[in-house]
Amino acid sequence: MQTLNANWFIEMPIDFEHKQYQLLAYLQQINARFNRTQLYPNLNDLVFHYNNLKKFKSDKTTLESSFPVRLSNIDLQAVEITYEKIVNDDAMMQEIEQIIHFATEKIKPAIKEGREIHDFVERHLAISEVGMRPLYPFHGYLLLRNGDDRGVRVYEYQVTLFESQHEKYRGIHTTYITRYERHFVYNTPESIRKDLIHTRRQLPNPAVYQVESDITFPVENTLLPLAKKTLVKAISALN
Repeated sequence: MQTLNANWFIEMPIDFEHKQYQLLAYLQQINARFNRTQLYPNLNDLVFHYNNLKKFKSDKTTLESSFPVRLSNIDLQAVEITYEKIVNDDAMMQEIEQIIHFATEKIKPAIKEGREIHDFVERHLAISEVGMRPLYPFHGYLLLRNGDDRGVRVYEYQVTLFESQHEKYRGIHTTYITRYERHFVYNTPESIRKDLIHTRRQLPNPAVYQVESDITFPVENTLLPLAKKTLVKAISALN
């Protein structure tokens, strides 16, 4: 898939028609993925670019402050020299501002569509605890059921707490373990939990949650990321 660099709109050549073509080609691919209900990493990427454009427009002091993440491996001194040439060229800055205005107006509805798909998928997810809740629910197993798929995917998860200067938030890491075939008599959530405890002794009393969808979605690009988000919400609500 064609991607956009963080500073795509100020890369040479700075030409409105060229940047239009570049952005529209990128959004066409995003739209095709959204049509297949493939949300990630496309939605996050759109939000990233939209925020960068808005930040650049409101704060034209340095590129480093505009792109705090994506420029980590770039020669910032060379970038700042390029930036200094740009801001001192009124005609070029007008071209960039035209590009930014066009890009934000095109990206905004794409983000809206992505968030609508996000909310639609989220409404079709249900989470439930399997077995007794342990004292430490931050490490255990996630059972994932995907619509008409006859299998149950099992992931080991670990929820961690991150702290920044202004807030605390939780993140989650998952590792795919195995898959069980669903059956109305065996391989129920309870029997899967018992089998995991028996075969994986490193977690003798794990927390086990099941997230299931009544519609079949792409697993890696949509279902798993939203299932992880749903799980983090459920565990955070326990505190």
